[in-house]
Amino acid sequence: MLPHTQANNNPSTDITINYEELLKKVEDHVALFYKEQTDINLFYHNYSHTLEVLNNTKLIANHYQLDDRMYFNVCAAACFHDTGYHLKNNKNHEQKSVTLAKPFFDSIGIDTTDIEIISNCIMATKMPQMPITLAEKIICDADLFNLGSADFKEKNKLLKREEEAFENKIVDALAWRASSIRLLEKHTYHTDYCRLLLNKTKEENLLVLKERQEKKEKKASLIATKEINHNKSSFDMAGVEDDKQMKKVNKKNLPLRGIETMFKISASKNIRISEMADSKAHIMISVNSIIISVVLGLTIKNLDEHKQLIVPTIILLAVNLTTIIYSVLATRPKIADGFFTKEEVENKSVNLLYFGSYYNMNFKEYHEGLKAMMADKEFLYGTLTKDTFWQGKVLGRKYRLLRTSYTVFLYGIIMAVAAFAIAVIFFS
Repeated sequence: MLPHTQANNNPSTDITINYEELLKKVEDHVALFYKEQTDINLFYHNYSHTLEVLNNTKLIANHYQLDDRMYFNVCAAACFHDTGYHLKNNKNHEQKSVTLAKPFFDSIGIDTTDIEIISNCIMATKMPQMPITLAEKIICDADLFNLGSADFKEKNKLLKREEEAFENKIVDALAWRASSIRLLEKHTYHTDYCRLLLNKTKEENLLVLKERQEKKEKKASLIATKEINHNKSSFDMAGVEDDKQMKKVNKKNLPLRGIETMFKISASKNIRISEMADSKAHIMISVNSIIISVVLGLTIKNLDEHKQLIVPTIILLAVNLTTIIYSVLATRPKIADGFFTKEEVENKSVNLLYFGSYYNMNFKEYHEGLKAMMADKEFLYGTLTKDTFWQGKVLGRKYRLLRTSYTVFLYGIIMAVAAFAIAVIFFS
């Protein structure tokens, strides 16, 4: 069911409210909000999740055949329910979402009663969920719809990555899986529709988690037992070599998977930040190219008649050109000669993960170097560390140039407009 229009309940007016048009405004506003407030740490609570919750809300609301007004309220709440994640931190994000939503609803003329209903729906999604009205139950079930869906595993991974990004530390897989099991065991869908539709898959997801957790716990227990026995035997044989044994135990307990996850998150963040920088540079190049085209097309040919505009035009073109230069420099690629030597591999000084180190080599030479790196843990992790470090250096240079480009454009355009204004007012 897609809502259309409904008469206003106020008997003193004869205004017809187009809830479909109002919902379109809400959806467009939230889409623009997420576009402008992009946060690379939000792997799960992003615009994609909001769209999924909105679609789930519409699905459930259509089943219960809500009237146009209540359909709008619950869908509007779904649009705003996670916007609070973009305000400083994710604590009490539901209340922050309400804070963001109320001024917008006021601006488009939503009744205070409806705003209160929408706010209550958003607050109902706070964990543990305790919805009262049907509308609140619908959005709560829509928000946790994935618990009973086939893509629960992938969504849970994204949520874990988001938690790691916000906490800036690796979350232990066993602990995370245990918390997911507790969530699934305690959770209950609030609508009959979702219970019938999703409970079976939710139970299957819970069973898969429990089986995997049991398997991993047994494996961890077995490893711990072997280490204890090995350490006991070593101490009995070595007698006084306590320091050496402790170093050996510590070495075995290194969180290798945690280190790999750290490098993955770091690389993913750097790629996202680099894409954002390239996008910003492209915007500056496009905007200034358009301004130069317009100035050359409209102003230059009339300078004979309006000589007072020569100086402002030169200032504007200089600003545009400087801005473009810095933006191009920010995106201009810089690469090495594409060669590495055997000595560099032996000294572990070459970065075989960077294409600039090998693009002019043949496959056999590169393969030999890569095998040497993979066989040496110190070489491998040293290369990953080096690669992360130089990615950061490149991003630092790129953003410095980009900041200069934006600064020149900001102050330069103000100066150029002021120059045009002075020329027109005082020299015409």
